[in-house]
Amino acid sequence: MLSITNLVKRYGKQNAVDDITFELGGGEVVGLLGPNGAGKSTTMKCIVGLLRKTSGEIIIGGHDHLSVAAKRLFSYIPETPYVYDLLTVREHLQFIAQAYDVKDWKGKAQDLLDLYELDDKADKLGRDLSKGMRQKVSICCALLPDPQVLFFDEPMIGLDPKAIKNTRQVFRDLKNQGKTILVSTHLIDSVESIADRIMILKSGKIIGNDTIANLKTQMMQSEASTLEDLFLELTKDEGN
Repeated sequence: MLSITNLVKRYGKQNAVDDITFELGGGEVVGLLGPNGAGKSTTMKCIVGLLRKTSGEIIIGGHDHLSVAAKRLFSYIPETPYVYDLLTVREHLQFIAQAYDVKDWKGKAQDLLDLYELDDKADKLGRDLSKGMRQKVSICCALLPDPQVLFFDEPMIGLDPKAIKNTRQVFRDLKNQGKTILVSTHLIDSVESIADRIMILKSGKIIGNDTIANLKTQMMQSEASTLEDLFLELTKDEGN
């Protein structure tokens, strides 16, 4: 569903994303990990078209990532949730339903409001929402069109424990439906139990791309070691 070939994003002489290539298939949850400044958010923004790539090819569902056909296939949840100040929570969902021509959307919208405990906030304006509630609205809007590919950039930031648990279950349900999910996060334990594969970025390059079990074998780490141990080992500076 997603194919990235030789992607480069350069700022001046610095490559924020440095010639990376990878693919994601249907029914796959992939965790994108990396230290601050590794290029995770830049990669995501290039894929969804918020940043113009310097070079390389990005294909979503067989279409160029900037085409309307590709944009119909995916949803993007940014690290900083953006909502419209003068739309209510329910009007956000109505707007998305109309934009994506979602039929019989009201029932699904209500289910999402119930899941994220937003029903009693449905008539609140966007400007009056806390960051956590904005994040919940952002996730609900992304799920409503039933996209084939979902890009989550730090989805758990600002969510309460119950919403985090529900979001993990949403990931599992989407995976079972054959959806493709790319999750960028600093919260390593939030993806350890749900990711089929882990990609680790460092200085704009992919330094690991495999299942957790295989990465542990490659790094000669024990099965008892955690994803956090593996991450710290892979991303440590030379000489440390």
